Amino acid sequence: MALVTLDDLRDAQKRIAGVAVRTPLMPCPWAQTDTHTLHLKPEGLQPTGAFKIRGAYNRLAALTAEERARGVVAQSSGNHAQAVAYAARELGIKAVIVMPDTAPAVKVESTLSFGAEVVLVHMSERDTTPAELVAEHGYVWVPPYDDPFIIAGQGTVGLEIAEDATALDLDLRTVLVPVSGGGLIGGTAAALKLTMPGVRIVGVEPELAGDAAESFRTGERKVWPFEQTHRTIADGLRTNSLGLLPWEHVQAYVDDIITVTEDEIRSTVAVLARRGRLVAEPSGAVSTAAYLHHADQLPQGRSIAAVVSGGNVDPSLLADLLA
Repeated sequence: MALVTLDDLRDAQKRIAGVAVRTPLMPCPWAQTDTHTLHLKPEGLQPTGAFKIRGAYNRLAALTAEERARGVVAQSSGNHAQAVAYAARELGIKAVIVMPDTAPAVKVESTLSFGAEVVLVHMSERDTTPAELVAEHGYVWVPPYDDPFIIAGQGTVGLEIAEDATALDLDLRTVLVPVSGGGLIGGTAAALKLTMPGVRIVGVEPELAGDAAESFRTGERKVWPFEQTHRTIADGLRTNSLGLLPWEHVQAYVDDIITVTEDEIRSTVAVLARRGRLVAEPSGAVSTAAYLHHADQLPQGRSIAAVVSGGNVDPSLLADLLA
């Protein structure tokens, strides 16, 4: 399978301009140590509260007129759902979203608010139902990560990090990126390696959903049972394997994948709220958790950037984590 190119990434950047927010690299003096400084990229500032709008809009904007007329279907635990719903509304396309019945209510409600039709299913049926709807209604399937347009769209995160690090004259050594199906880390790693070859890309995921870490360690793409990955509080990272095309990007561009514990994720959500003044969902907090709790696993170097991938946390959960 062909990896996304720098031209693909640049084209995506042009398509999403004015739709996705160009999020800043935020300095975090409260997290500075003798060996590291931290900058955060807060993707919770996106109009749908997570980075997913980048890939979703890039995919839908590239559809032909005939494909747009057919409508689209997507499956998601929440953030891709909201992104596809929002992008479809902006482009005048019908959207049907398949979501697990365990998805946070705040994500289901937001998806509905953007005008999409939501189909709730058991998690085991989430990834098979879209094919059934495509066969029945002729929809165009918009996968959450296993698609070159999705990967290129998410990769604009990496382009922006590279541009801002250069503008800020940062000696950027390491970028921490959450890992689920691999669209974000695959695209971001490609963008950074193609524009800042010396930077180190480290993926981060919950140890309770550590399929990508195991895959990276063994060199073989692993699939974990949903019963295992669903143990983590990080609902956006419960995917049980990397996608096929993202896995190719991980093998080509990612330097390491590490895991964090549930307690580390929980405490980091609170730290980001109190010290960073950022609302982060558990899935978005894992990269900062790696910085705060696993500095010994990170390369020595002054500047580290961490992608805070989303802020769509259920208010009651946030209150519990801040208590």
